[in-house]
Amino acid sequence: MGTQFQFAPLIIAFTLCSCLARGWSNDLTHGFKELPFNTSFYHIQKPYDLPVEQRYSFINGVHKLWVFSTDKPLSRNSPTRPRSEIIISGYTYYSGVWQFEAYGHVPHGTSGVSIMQVFGATLPHNTSFILGVNDGSLTYFNASVIYPKVYDKWFRLNVIHEVETRKIMIYINGIFKYETLDLGGTFHYFKCGVYAQKNSSFYMESRWKGIRVFKR
Repeated sequence: MGTQFQFAPLIIAFTLCSCLARGWSNDLTHGFKELPFNTSFYHIQKPYDLPVEQRYSFINGVHKLWVFSTDKPLSRNSPTRPRSEIIISGYTYYSGVWQFEAYGHVPHGTSGVSIMQVFGATLPHNTSFILGVNDGSLTYFNASVIYPKVYDKWFRLNVIHEVETRKIMIYINGIFKYETLDLGGTFHYFKCGVYAQKNSSFYMESRWKGIRVFKR
């Protein structure tokens, strides 16, 4: 047997391990049912005084959302900060296991912002999970670092929410990164985009493609 054939199993094993390490073969959606995703199931929240196209675009399969720290809130009397977000309220859920999957991209300089949420919680909270961007890292709210050095590259995000156990699990590029408990609430839904938080940058932007919603 030639030398090349003797090393073939090692090469295959190494390649498989490399792929798994990158999450390429880790199908987190196995066992879930994919739901339709179109404009029947989501809408855009943006500054109340601007048309949608001034803070959102959808070109070649990429949702681009941006906002400035000086923008108005979503309604005239709202006390909230500026936002441009995809609100997937058509899939408001109350029980079961739900999953959000998408590819996200954050340009250099965007900071102090929420880019994805599991919305719904028990007061005084409004949301159970925020994936933030702070100083170039993906964070849990504005605290624990989930994934560093996120600027200017696409990443695959999977968020799994087990309502009965209250567990929320975060995967980046197919690799488990973080787990927490939700903050209560009788209903939840997913949203993504940009929503200014404390110490936000003047300009905030995120891009999303391949958005998918699953349930089990």
